[in-house]
Amino acid sequence: MLKKGDGIILLAVVILAVIGFALIKVFSANGNTVTVKEDNKIVYKGSLYENTQIKLEGNTVDISDGYAKMLNADCKNQICVKHKQISKNGESIICLPNRVIVQIN
Repeated sequence: MLKKGDGIILLAVVILAVIGFALIKVFSANGNTVTVKEDNKIVYKGSLYENTQIKLEGNTVDISDGYAKMLNADCKNQICVKHKQISKNGESIICLPNRVIVQIN
């Protein structure tokens, strides 16, 4: 059973977490380069602002207008294709079955 003080502490932690996530989102810098790896080997490294498509064995990566996204993949679950497009430093899209990583630097 929660006491009154426990509820206040819980509320404070939730508020601080929300503020922290908001600050990270607001102050995250946009990246300049995108690196695409397949089987842990770099197959493409270039500007995030150079529009191009990288066709891999089972995946296609689209880089356009400062964003990168997985256009298609031949894997079963399609999690990488459903992932939102990325543009900020440190963000990545990973296709585990095909061992493909798209990362913003």
